[in-house]
Amino acid sequence: MMARVAGWRPDEFWTATPADVRAVLGGWVEADDAAGFDDAALAAMMERFPDG
Repeated sequence: MMARVAGWRPDEFWTATPADVRAVLGGWVEADDAAGFDDAALAAMMERFPDG
């Protein structure tokens, strides 16, 4: 998805932080829309799918 949306190459994707991804994807959300992916959702996903 990040390759299509942001034009990231694999090395850029793998060195990106969650904040980097959020910054790119944040441009696709209207300012008055409710956040669909907050810090709690990110933490839960990271716990469920650790990079190990």
